[in-house]
Amino acid sequence: MKIGIIGTGSMGSIYASFFARNGFQVTCYDIWEEHINAINKNGLRLSGVSGNHIVYEIKATCEFNDLKDHDLYILATKGDSVGDAALKLSTFKLKNSLVVTIQNGLGAAERISKYMPTENVLLGVAQGFGASIPKPGHAHHNGMSMIRIGEINGGITERLNKVVNAWEKAGFTSRGFEDIQQLIWEKFVCNVAYSGPCSVFGKPIGEILSDDDMKKVSLGCALEARKIGDYKNINFSFEDTLKYVIDFGNKMPLSKPSMLQDVEAKRKCELSSINGMVVTLGKELDIDTPFNTVVTSIISAREKHYLK
Repeated sequence: MKIGIIGTGSMGSIYASFFARNGFQVTCYDIWEEHINAINKNGLRLSGVSGNHIVYEIKATCEFNDLKDHDLYILATKGDSVGDAALKLSTFKLKNSLVVTIQNGLGAAERISKYMPTENVLLGVAQGFGASIPKPGHAHHNGMSMIRIGEINGGITERLNKVVNAWEKAGFTSRGFEDIQQLIWEKFVCNVAYSGPCSVFGKPIGEILSDDDMKKVSLGCALEARKIGDYKNINFSFEDTLKYVIDFGNKMPLSKPSMLQDVEAKRKCELSSINGMVVTLGKELDIDTPFNTVVTSIISAREKHYLK
């Protein structure tokens, strides 16, 4: 199976490393030339809970057309870049290909549908990785739980099982879910709890949880997301949102959410898909979101300043 990975940041690099090490033909694409050049010159180094590895069997490219004629495309971009990736993918013949999109936050399927049909698109949730890029050509992950995949409209299908099996063969723990929206929303609540607050305070997850004031903001953001999910009749698997969010954070206390990494590097972050999405949905549904509104405003103001 030929794997095309679109977006070779921390998570895309982890995917590329595992698939290439386990016999898949991998092409990874990104516009970050320094990272792509480092992979082609020195191989892709992966460190963390799965050990230290350098993988040379990866074709890394900044040319999108090099991704033509692959069997499985993995969209590993940030949420606000999914539409651009879908627009480029729409020029390919995808009749016999599948696409799995894995992002933090909400809205990936809707962004994709603006540019291409979604009949061949599956939704994924990466749980418990805590990934980062220490330097070009090197990805690190603090944890590794599960890759969860599902059909946009629900149900267990033959092609879903095929994709899950591919992830399993690549060395991941993976599972197909009949209701992937449940999983997306459950991770969304955790993303909301930590992405924005960690970025506002400049702290990793463990330090947020160890300070009563920062923790109050974190949990307040999470509860607002849960309230919107309940309004939308999401079938959450847990009743105690605070316990769920705290347990999630305690598994990776040293982790810096990708939003914080972006803010520290003065890059555009995926605010609109996470804490900003809570604010957007709150306005649409007439639900107050004071914690997320303040967090979103602070990060947005900082972003505007450093992106000038």
